[in-house]
Amino acid sequence: MNDAPLYQGYDQAGLDAQYNNRARVPEHADIHAGYQAQADAVLADFDTRLDVSYGPSAEETLDIYLPKPAPPAPAKEGAPTGGMPINVFLHGGYWFSRHKNDYRFLARGMIPSGAALIVVNYALVPSVDLDEVVRQCRAAIAWTYRNAVDFGGDPNRLFVSGHSAGGHLTAMMMSTVWPALGDDLPGNIIKGGCALSGIFDLTPIPLSYMQETLQFTPDQVARNSPVTLSPSTKAPLIVGVGGDESEEFIRQSQVFAEHWGAPGNIECWMMTLEGINHFTILGEYADPKSVLTQAVLQQMGLG
Repeated sequence: MNDAPLYQGYDQAGLDAQYNNRARVPEHADIHAGYQAQADAVLADFDTRLDVSYGPSAEETLDIYLPKPAPPAPAKEGAPTGGMPINVFLHGGYWFSRHKNDYRFLARGMIPSGAALIVVNYALVPSVDLDEVVRQCRAAIAWTYRNAVDFGGDPNRLFVSGHSAGGHLTAMMMSTVWPALGDDLPGNIIKGGCALSGIFDLTPIPLSYMQETLQFTPDQVARNSPVTLSPSTKAPLIVGVGGDESEEFIRQSQVFAEHWGAPGNIECWMMTLEGINHFTILGEYADPKSVLTQAVLQQMGLG
């Protein structure tokens, strides 16, 4: 076994352990099963529009969760006003696992306060590469902005959030120069974000056990490491991490929050949730009374 330091002083075994959340939390399967068991009740309690296509491939779909009954869509003439704020959630799974249907339980968090929640599905690595995952998530944001009025949402109050790989994707969305992707897309399309348990420097990922599946190239790592990028607007960002996560996940969040929250950048609020691990942080996000969800609701003007 190679015991030479690879990254941040970790040898191969140590680095793999830092990024292997499932091994770190053996009960992860039971935690996710508990979340998924809430799916039927969520579908019954909220108005939903499921499997909405936002792109050409079968994987490019999203689910919309709304208060029940859903408010009527405002008239399309003139500037849309008066709709609900929208939070677009990007799921995790190290870019190669999970599906939007696994995250229906999250609707419990913010919809009772008057928000719309959109959970995005995207094609997984290695069927596509990382650049395509990022492109698809950008397409989902653009679709939401362009179609918000159809489901009673306000395109001028669009927020983004995500967990783990989705935390990384959240930061990528907030560093996107949107007008370059469409003349109708404003530069400040995203009004705020929440990145949970994210990976913001991809440098260690190709050195880890995941590289066999992910096959990240050096160019992909350079293009898609938010810690080396800058926010595209002044939208505020919450960076959340569990206090029981690995040292590397906590360090990544701290370094990223310091970089994006540096003078002249954006308001960046680092939240460390004590007693919470990489998987139970999702339960906090689904709890409308948690400190985390209350912070997101306040960011959205609903706190």
